[in-house]
Amino acid sequence: MRQPYRLATGGRIDRSRGCRFIFDGTAYEGHPGDSLASALLANGIHLVGRSFKYHRPRGIFSAGAEEPNALLQLGLGRRSTPNQRATLVELTDGLVAASQNCWPSVRIDLGRVSDHLSPLFPAGFYYKTFLGPPSRWKKYEWFIRRAAGLGRAPDGPDPDRYEKVNEHCDVLVAGAGPAGLAAALAAAASGARVLIADEHTEPGGQLLGTQASLDGKPAQDWVTAATDALDRHANVTRLARATVVGYYDHNFLTIAERLEEGQENGHPRERLWRVRAKQVVLATGAIERPLAFADNDRPGILLASAARTYVNRFAVRPGNRAVIFTNNDDAYLTALDLAGAGVEVAAVVDTRPEPQGASAVAVLKQSIPLLAGYAVIQTEGGRRLRSLEVARLTEAGDGVTTDRRQLDCDLLAVSGGWNPTVHLYSQSGGKTRFDPALAAFVPDRSAQAERSAGAAAGTLSLGDCLAQGAKAGAEAARAAGYAEGGIPPLPRSDEPASSPARHLWVMPRQAGKGGKRFIDLHNDVTDADLKLATSEGYRSVEHVKRYTTLGMGPDQGKTSNVLALSVLSEALGAAIPAIGTTTFRPPYMPVSFGTMAGRNVGALADPLRVTPMDSWQAATGAVFEPVGQWRRARFYPKPGEDMQRAVDREVLAARNGVGLFDASTLGKIDARGPDAAEFLDRVYCNDFKSLAVGRCRYGLMLGEDGMVRDDGVTARIGPDQFHMTTTTGGAAPILHWLEEWRQCEWPTLRVHLTSVTEQWAVAALVGPKARDVLAGLVDFDISAGAFAFMQWRSGRVAGIPARVFRVSFTGDLSFEINVPARHGRALWEALLAAGAADGITPYGTEALHVLRAEKGFIVVGHETDGSVTPIDLGLEAMLSKKKDFIGKRSLARPLMRDPGRKQLVGLTTADAKEYLPEGAQIVDRPPGTERPVPMIGHVSSSYRSATLGRSIAMALIKGGRARLGSTVFVPLMDGRVVAAEITSPVFYDVEGKRRDG
Repeated sequence: MRQPYRLATGGRIDRSRGCRFIFDGTAYEGHPGDSLASALLANGIHLVGRSFKYHRPRGIFSAGAEEPNALLQLGLGRRSTPNQRATLVELTDGLVAASQNCWPSVRIDLGRVSDHLSPLFPAGFYYKTFLGPPSRWKKYEWFIRRAAGLGRAPDGPDPDRYEKVNEHCDVLVAGAGPAGLAAALAAAASGARVLIADEHTEPGGQLLGTQASLDGKPAQDWVTAATDALDRHANVTRLARATVVGYYDHNFLTIAERLEEGQENGHPRERLWRVRAKQVVLATGAIERPLAFADNDRPGILLASAARTYVNRFAVRPGNRAVIFTNNDDAYLTALDLAGAGVEVAAVVDTRPEPQGASAVAVLKQSIPLLAGYAVIQTEGGRRLRSLEVARLTEAGDGVTTDRRQLDCDLLAVSGGWNPTVHLYSQSGGKTRFDPALAAFVPDRSAQAERSAGAAAGTLSLGDCLAQGAKAGAEAARAAGYAEGGIPPLPRSDEPASSPARHLWVMPRQAGKGGKRFIDLHNDVTDADLKLATSEGYRSVEHVKRYTTLGMGPDQGKTSNVLALSVLSEALGAAIPAIGTTTFRPPYMPVSFGTMAGRNVGALADPLRVTPMDSWQAATGAVFEPVGQWRRARFYPKPGEDMQRAVDREVLAARNGVGLFDASTLGKIDARGPDAAEFLDRVYCNDFKSLAVGRCRYGLMLGEDGMVRDDGVTARIGPDQFHMTTTTGGAAPILHWLEEWRQCEWPTLRVHLTSVTEQWAVAALVGPKARDVLAGLVDFDISAGAFAFMQWRSGRVAGIPARVFRVSFTGDLSFEINVPARHGRALWEALLAAGAADGITPYGTEALHVLRAEKGFIVVGHETDGSVTPIDLGLEAMLSKKKDFIGKRSLARPLMRDPGRKQLVGLTTADAKEYLPEGAQIVDRPPGTERPVPMIGHVSSSYRSATLGRSIAMALIKGGRARLGSTVFVPLMDGRVVAAEITSPVFYDVEGKRRDG
């Protein structure tokens, strides 16, 4: 199959084999070693997509991770993946790719109409669009939502496998360019464990795309020798196709590795490395800056270094007639390499009036026209660049003269200098400084055990990169505790000296001519958008970013950052260092959800925690629900029962006979030490120092804001030991929170906290017959006189060592029996056998909620939402006046005692069968013509009570306790409005007579 733009010789591709691939439904061919981008260019494909906002034709712009245009959809069906950079996609046989963000095709895209209507879509138009009433913007909201997003989601679950690896090393080297290889060689020589990761398929970095020489030989020869030397070291791990994407505290880094084997043969598709390194060397290179001019986004316009890479690495001619546009010496090498590959170079256009570098001399020797002091000011073409206009710049560079020329070309290679890739360095907390000579931000003060080297540190000459990399690697190994291994011999670079650049990036416009000057190619952000943002009052670069979407695309501003800062600098009259940069956040490159999840998908997505009784519950047909990470029995249906009938039966059994509940999931914390009582006194709002051994007490924990955070019963096991319980979902967060106070705020307290949630299985025996059932199983007296409410006893239950607590969450006689977890099912079955004659009935969480709501007991998360105090719940009596506790000072604020705050009350509907949905809003009058109607509260819990034969609800209503007996209204989603009477939240056994049986 013909590849018209493939060079006859050269490149690092395997010409002996072909790779067939499909792009937009047409079959093409490339070679192993190609990227998808190089294969497309080899086949003469330049138009690969449409821009996000204006749907303008876009082509391949770069050769690496900075690519803003060539984002393609790869694969089909479940393996279809959107937004893949063609520059980083390794060509494989059978690859299927398609353009994105275009309809009906990339050549004819009806979305291009937005470009013609661009005056209607200036920066921030979406913010202004939705300021009007919903009745207006809802008419076209669907269109904006339809236009949003890029690519298509896969058709089904991802069939591939992903892995995670945890690794430790002495020295991590990010990047395998010249500096990275030199650093790894120096570190490895000391005996340090070295991990070197690079995003490309082979090492070499920028050397892969140049004709640079070392010691008079091709630089790639040294790369091969260095790689072989590293591979001979047993203490070196080398990763290819592996991008360091995150740099976190304490030298913890993440690496996303794309695996070569592919997924079809059962191998993982990608792997996430989580690395803890003693020392880090960042040799991440630099990214070439573009130049901005009118219509600088046409297919056929690309970075000069990218054009050089396609010629030298991939043996692809990216055009037939080229123009080089630059403000520095580096792009002259592109002119020479293109000419050597048979590309006609129409001219080198240099913004500098008198280029002095040796490369400029070499260009002139090749009889390549040099237009010094000129700039590209306009381009022409449709789906491909056709020609451009250049003009001589004024002395200051802020205007053009009448000296203009038209140049026919299909390739424009631009270079505005280089930006060190400081993304990982900034993620690590390092501070940058602005280097006026480079006109870029470079590393300054490191925050972690890290050092940058080579182009990443602002060093652009090859010889200096090698020397700096070797020095950084040796220093890193020494800092990791290894003796000096000696810097290996380094080759001599033959590169010519360069002359200073002219830092001019946004070209002046010809009077009377339009054309957008794009700063961010991906998001279609122009210099006019940035100036509009500043004129509307935006000064912070972070605000400008969000208002204009600058740098918010998949490329994250890699090519637009400094270019944008130059525009803002002019608009705001401030120097670039004063403006600063946007925040570089991880990941450096997009990482698939599959890579982040690894094997933690499906059943492994979240650990499933089950109680010791779970197997019995599953065998008997229990219906489960997730509560935190626990699987809990929601109800136990009998044949023919729906949930409501099953719950009604369970509730009545617990009220009138005996019920059995699995309470094993309650959070349990063992607190012990000489200061354990003092610690509990500070974290609970009520008193715990006075709690006697053998007694229990219900406690409330508050946040520093005075709001209820958690609740539970705590028992005093001994003088220096307490058994605390928390809510099921709060077990881990509360322990973490308590440890923060213990370790950070009160480090002198002698107390230790241990989670024992999984160590105890808990069965709650509930109901008026509970004592009768338990009496035959225990070896101690459980009569009302010997075992009072809120006491605990230790002994044996059914021959099993146990702690039994006389506490109740239903209001009826209850015994919570704690046994070692391994005996949980045996206890459960023993209780069922002992209570069989009394009709013992297991009940689930749904019945438990009905039982507790009948008694007005709160549940954290239902009756509390982070804005509720004990006073709001009617529990003010629990607030100690004799001691300090977390949240006490916040509760002293007058607002906390405002009678108009939402307060806990009960609700009953006129129709006993009417059920109020949880979360429903409450108003004090039926909605009429006045809309919106002020909301005065909401329904926090709502159930159908079999005990009472009616529906009941609990609610938080403004000034609710003063409104007992009054009527409020609940608008429902179906349009009806239900009237309800405000009552006490306690619906059943108000006097509490049933608690002791």
